[in-house]
Amino acid sequence: MAENVLAIYPGTFDPITLGHEDIVRRAAQLFGRVIVAVAAGHHKKTLFSLEERMEMVCEACKPYPQVQVESFSGLMRDFVVARGGKAMLRGLRAVTDFDYEFQLAGMNRHLMPDVETVFLTPSDKYQFISSTFVREIASLGGEVDKFVSANVQQRLTAKLAMQKG
Repeated sequence: MAENVLAIYPGTFDPITLGHEDIVRRAAQLFGRVIVAVAAGHHKKTLFSLEERMEMVCEACKPYPQVQVESFSGLMRDFVVARGGKAMLRGLRAVTDFDYEFQLAGMNRHLMPDVETVFLTPSDKYQFISSTFVREIASLGGEVDKFVSANVQQRLTAKLAMQKG
């Protein structure tokens, strides 16, 4: 384990999925400290508010004492540098993620030359899960219990019911 290395795992987490949780678990085994950085989502219209997403992520990260959850807005670079991060974690599900993530890693290398991007892949059973798919399936009345925790599923069901009126 890289005991003195702070890794930051940024994302919108709208909602946090079992795939995200798998990445957090793997990161907690590799790094001395991990910050799960929940993006305010200025570039995306999120289903859940920042506060709701923070609550769900905090609940998911409870088993890992070396994992903190913080929110951020603005440039990820500013967040990482301000906290002394040395690694930025990115999850790769499939080849389709690679092109975007590779470009992002290159840009981040220019913005933060002292920070390494580390790609982690989730367990096979989570490789196809995305927050977008989960929201869409749930909004159409499908079951998402195999993709998110019970806590997230309850919040998702309640949020969608509230939106329907």
